[in-house]
Amino acid sequence: MNSLDFDVVIVGSGLAGLSAALHLAPTHRVAVITKRALADGSSGWAQGGIAAVLAEGDSFDSHVDDTLVAGAGLSEPAATRFVVEHAPESIGWLRELGVPFSQENGQLHLTREGGHSARRIVHVTDATGAAVQQTMIEHVRRTPNISLFEHHTLVDLITSRRIGQAPPRCLGAYALDEQADRVLTFRAPHTILATGGAGKVYLYTTNPDTATGDGIAAAWRAGCRATNMEFIQFHPTCLYHPLVKSFLITEAVRGEGGRLLLPDGTRFMPQHDPRAELAPRDIVARAIDFEMKKHGLDCVYLDISHQPAEFVREHFPNIHARCLELGIDITRQPIPVVPAAHYTCGGVHTDLLGRTDLPGLHAIGETAYTGLHGANRLASNSLVECMVFARSATRDIVATPMPPVPALPAWDVSQVTDPDESVVISHNWDELRRFMWDYVGIVRTNKRLERAAHRIRLLQEEIQEFYANFHVSRDLLELRNLVTVADLIVRSARLRHESRGLHFSRDYPETAPIAKPTTLVP
Repeated sequence: MNSLDFDVVIVGSGLAGLSAALHLAPTHRVAVITKRALADGSSGWAQGGIAAVLAEGDSFDSHVDDTLVAGAGLSEPAATRFVVEHAPESIGWLRELGVPFSQENGQLHLTREGGHSARRIVHVTDATGAAVQQTMIEHVRRTPNISLFEHHTLVDLITSRRIGQAPPRCLGAYALDEQADRVLTFRAPHTILATGGAGKVYLYTTNPDTATGDGIAAAWRAGCRATNMEFIQFHPTCLYHPLVKSFLITEAVRGEGGRLLLPDGTRFMPQHDPRAELAPRDIVARAIDFEMKKHGLDCVYLDISHQPAEFVREHFPNIHARCLELGIDITRQPIPVVPAAHYTCGGVHTDLLGRTDLPGLHAIGETAYTGLHGANRLASNSLVECMVFARSATRDIVATPMPPVPALPAWDVSQVTDPDESVVISHNWDELRRFMWDYVGIVRTNKRLERAAHRIRLLQEEIQEFYANFHVSRDLLELRNLVTVADLIVRSARLRHESRGLHFSRDYPETAPIAKPTTLVP
């Protein structure tokens, strides 16, 4: 079959990908490839909100400073200022699209989250991501120049090297059409990776099942640098319940007075940090991890029941309703919580226009390393990063003449057979997530990292053999990407001989005097 031809191919349908599609649609023919339904990425799960300087008395300098403090010396000042100064226009654009942000007395209601020195978080109650995503999807479905390819999984980027041409350039992508069970060739002068993070590399995560690091792994294979992959943010408070995976209890519960307790009701955060429950996420997550290991606990408890019941229901309607379904009344009872992998601070190395090392390839959103998050992401800076870089990347694409793209070969299936042992994939998937949780989690040691590296090498060999010989499936593609990402995380962690931000090593508890990013070159 011939290739599907577009001006721009966008892989991913979260806030970054859909924003880019809407910006490009007036001038370019756009394909949006997404491996589940449009709404199934992480953006729709974001409860907190979007940070922007909008209140009187707040300032860009203050937002920049808060971000740099959270980033523990590794946030790029130029990238940070770029995002902060473009944040208000992004909020304005969302309001024009019709996102129903929460208001109070006719003004946007601004909440405050851990690490911010002012109220600057716009939100839609406690389900901001879902409301933004829903509005975006309605616009995208109505826009004529955007073609949607749901249930299509990225197999690999197509580079000029693959077809024996120079200079290096991205020419499009191969994607598995799950329903037809065949690999399609998407040909385009510009490709944007907006595939989100890699939380599924860990046993416990707040991320949806789609977060398997597909874009990071594909860009690495195509020759792009990956930066700061050791900095995985663990959200301190994920609901701990046998019937529910990945339900996040937002930061804002602590922002509005929630207290963390041991099972006997003892409050423990003041012993770990003078800011107590309002300390940055990495400190809160480490404190919970410490208390759980010390006391042999499965979880700790987050209690907001001292606030009036009406206040709790009004501020946290979704959390209240979901917990009530599970028999937990948060107006009267504490919530069982456990830390969980939440956000990939590193990613594909990009500049302020979202450009990667490979011409013709941009990366935006959680997939990218822009320099904003440094060693720890400040709450509610991620959705705004998606939007600011979607806009700068698309402006770059619009300003760039479109080079002709040569004919591309179809995906070769002549040498492969149907897999006889799908159990191998599920077993490897399970093993990877468990040892990453145990050895490369919130607290790390040289020995643990060495063990993880050894296991990764064995898994890589097995998966590569499987990939070379068998018909591809989404599970196999995701597993291949997760192992690549696990390798990048472990390699980066072993190179950092200090503790900083989200990377905490028992062997190197001190922070080095000079902060340097970790950049891996393929």
